[in-house]
Amino acid sequence: MVVGSFTVYLAGPITGLTYDGAEDWRQAAKLDLAAAGIKALSPLRAKDYLRNLPGRISGTGEEYAHLGVLSTPRGVMTRDRFDATRCDCLLVNLLGAERVSIGTVMEIAFADACRTPIVCAMEPSGNPHEHMMIAEAVGFRVTSLTEALHIVKAIADNGPVRR
Repeated sequence: MVVGSFTVYLAGPITGLTYDGAEDWRQAAKLDLAAAGIKALSPLRAKDYLRNLPGRISGTGEEYAHLGVLSTPRGVMTRDRFDATRCDCLLVNLLGAERVSIGTVMEIAFADACRTPIVCAMEPSGNPHEHMMIAEAVGFRVTSLTEALHIVKAIADNGPVRR
């Protein structure tokens, strides 16, 4: 299937996770959205070299910034801000987060400033991202990634609408 012009940015925690732990849900979402003709952007695209890190990904980049300009603090900030402000929809997966993801919170703020629709998968309670400003920025909050993907497709008008 040819992926259309509707673009979704896949936001969610990376710090404290392994490459695969951060990328697995994104790859599944990307495949699901592509089947509906929707292009998905991962902040980890073109960074598969991070899979070889001997531990978890930090939020400072100290252990991997030397691996490529996309992984320097400025490179991460520049591309993630660009993606979060140019996408048609921000899909945020906060399910299972153990601590606040500062980068994800910034991506939500970037998208909200552009009035980009934000779809967020997050537990009904107990998530460390539970905050009034996140609650107000998120346009669609659901409790599963499957449901979030459905909402994204409905916004894009590229999938069946359930009642």
